[in-house]
Formats: sequence, structure tokens, C-alpha cells
Amino acid sequence: MSRWIIVFLLSAAFSFPFPPSALYAFSRAGCEQGGCEEDCSICHSLSKEEANQILRQMKISHAEILKIQMSPVKGLWEVSINDKGTRGMFYIDFSKKFLVPGPIIELKSGRNKTLEGVRQLEKAKRIDFSKIRLDHALVMGNARAAYPVAVFTDPDCHFCGNLHQEMKGVLQQRSDIVFYILLFPLKFHKDAYWKSKSIQCWKSLNLLEEAFAQKPIPRPNCETKEIDSNIRLAESLGITGTPTLALPDGRVHTGTMPADQLIKFITGKP
Repeated sequence: MSRWIIVFLLSAAFSFPFPPSALYAFSRAGCEQGGCEEDCSICHSLSKEEANQILRQMKISHAEILKIQMSPVKGLWEVSINDKGTRGMFYIDFSKKFLVPGPIIELKSGRNKTLEGVRQLEKAKRIDFSKIRLDHALVMGNARAAYPVAVFTDPDCHFCGNLHQEMKGVLQQRSDIVFYILLFPLKFHKDAYWKSKSIQCWKSLNLLEEAFAQKPIPRPNCETKEIDSNIRLAESLGITGTPTLALPDGRVHTGTMPADQLIKFITGKP
């Protein structure tokens, strides 16, 4: 149930209207009183612990608080979160009694300030690509291609399977892109760990594709340590979800996207 709640909060940042109760967040109490019209933080504060407590009340204990700051609207705190690689944003009023999913729209310009904030979070996310070992990865494409992409994937992840098909579509169009696949089983997929070990032992893209198709694959026939290494690497880089793409310039994207958008993301060209 908690997973559906966090999905609601993240998706609502783009499409959901404000609930009636949230209107209290915009009352004149707070910033306009007590001499703190210019700097609301003089009179009001919201700590990470308080924000986490609110999330726990909503049964969202697995989300990581990334940042807390004043929202574009007086009377609200803007809370940025990371939920297994998915970044989102919601708002808490100064009384700490109301949670507002968003979005916040600037009427004069029509700009979606919530969406802009989420995009800035994704844009700001960078990793050190040099820390990623590619020598034991599964290779899709020409290893000498100009655009290398590291892909953290889970054999029991439905979205990973979707992205894998889009990656194949990319390679049908471009010979200058290569994907290095690192198996990163998530803990809540109970069979993903041994499946990852088996695929790594055989170094088989075919076995990975069979796993994505939910076909049975053989148990591992070796004692590879590469999967544990991938898990530690992902954690050190702040990668918590699959599929995750990482580029040499440090850019990261979590989730799937169509082949044409993948090409634009990888090459930086329209």
C-alpha cells in the first residue's frame, strides 16, 4: 500500500489538483505575521526528522529526503525525495498539518514550478563514471563505440525488460552506441539475486532476455562475486533503482524511455 502512496505523490506533481484541505496551507497566518514577511525561516522551520515523521504517518518509510526549502508559495515547505531512484516533490504547510502533492502553477507564466523542480533534481544528479568497472559487464553493441552507457538492471524488473527492448532498438539505428549491462538485483525481488548470478556466470544476454520474458533459467554454476560488487558500487554511487543509465559525463537517468529519446539522451543531440 505504501508504494502506491508514494507513486501517487510523485505522479501528482504533474497532474493532480490540490485537495480541499490543502487550501488552509495558503491562509494569511504565518509569513505575513510576526515580522518575517521577507524571510519565513525566521519564524518557521521543518527538519528532516519532522518530514520523515510525516512520511511515516503516510506509511512512506522507504523514501529518502533529499532537500527541504521554501516553496514558491508562502506558507509551504518544498520537500524533495528520492524513492528507489525516482525523484519527486511535495509540500508541507507551516502548521505541519497538511501535505500537498502539487503541482504549483505560476499563473502569470503558466510554468509548472513543481515539474521544473523535479527536473532540476534530475539534472543536478551526477556520478563518477570512472568508478564503474565495465570489464565484467554484459556488452550490447560494439565495445569500441564512441558512446558507452552503463546500465544497472534487474532480471525481475518489468521496466528493465522494457528498457532492454528499447536499447535493442537503439542499436538497430546506431552503431556508435554500446551498452554495458551491470546486474543489480533489488532486495524485494526474491529471485533476482540468484538469477543475476546465473546470468553473470554464463555472461549470457540470452539468459537475461529469457528472465525478462519470465522464462525459467538455470541456477548459477559458479561462485561469482561480481553481483555483490555491483550492489556495493550502486550503493556508493547513490543508485537505488532499476533500470538506471549512467553516462561518462556523470549524467544519470532512472527509468525507461523510447529508443529515439534514448539516443538524444546519450548523444546530447536532437
